[in-house]
Amino acid sequence: MSEEPSVTDNTETVQKINEAYAKIRGQISKVIIGQDEVVDQLLIALFSRGHCLLEGVPGLAKTLMISTLARTLSMSFARIQFTPDLMPADITGTDVLQENKETGERVFRFIQGPLFHNVVLADEINRTPPKTQAALLEAMQERQVTVGQTRHMLDEPFFVLATQNPIEQEGTYALPEAQQDRFMFKVTVDYPSFVEERAIAKATTSTIKHEIDAVLDGKEILLLQELVRQVPVSDHVVDYALLLVRQTRVQEEETPEFINDWLSWGAGPRAVQMLLLGAKTRALLNGRMHVSTEDIQALAKPVLRHRIVVNFSAESEGIDSDKVIERLVAETPSKEGELNRDPRLQKIFAAGGTQPNLTT
Repeated sequence: MSEEPSVTDNTETVQKINEAYAKIRGQISKVIIGQDEVVDQLLIALFSRGHCLLEGVPGLAKTLMISTLARTLSMSFARIQFTPDLMPADITGTDVLQENKETGERVFRFIQGPLFHNVVLADEINRTPPKTQAALLEAMQERQVTVGQTRHMLDEPFFVLATQNPIEQEGTYALPEAQQDRFMFKVTVDYPSFVEERAIAKATTSTIKHEIDAVLDGKEILLLQELVRQVPVSDHVVDYALLLVRQTRVQEEETPEFINDWLSWGAGPRAVQMLLLGAKTRALLNGRMHVSTEDIQALAKPVLRHRIVVNFSAESEGIDSDKVIERLVAETPSKEGELNRDPRLQKIFAAGGTQPNLTT
């Protein structure tokens, strides 16, 4: 892999990304049966330098999936079981007073916590109090932790994978919207199909064990993350992502009526950034050097579902965030000619002038 890969002049490097993706998928499939879409979204977030929140009922192999992914990467891994008594120092580390045996002098020495790993599994993240969640938020956003008056930088790459149970809410602490927004994706883990569950039952009740081989190391992942940002995006695709996100904002000029009826809050600018980065990665992992509106559509749910808030009226009608996103994607023109003629987009351009170039 070259030291300074360029997606525009190094097709071989793009091919290597595609091969690495296939190898990781192959290693994970030795242990995880099905859940192809979930695995894809985890890998897209990894190469986009984002974090993931996995939500699903117990027993769907969320933890196993994450630990298996970590084993395919030559990077350090830590699992943190979040509990109501977990304190910030338990995850960030703490200063310990030690005596120098030679001089007899007492000095503080920082002992690193489990956040000082490349891949961190935050298991049942909503079971820990807001103070500890805030410590994790700093690490996710700033790639650092603050202990006392000292900042400690985390090693790159740094990737947080969190899980939570949607059905058992007793003794839990709902994640603040600010922290949810730091997760690139919120991935819903569903029940397996009949055929998949049959295969799972046979595989997990036998003596068969699979060895997982490491495919990529930290240096290679950093190079791939840099390569993702070099993928070009046309103005048409950028405009489509912008219009999709801006329509979720209640009581704005371009907002459809059903959004005003169903949502109490819409997505912010970070949603556009995550859509574009994820679309770039998805294109590369599929062997393409260009981004399409189909890439944006494929990632609309994991990017937006935790960034929009449905109101009571929608909940009473059985409307959740995924249904809102499905209708939004269905009613937003994606073809270049149709998008350019969309009156909402024309009104935006007329009011604000030419949009800045967001392709880098």
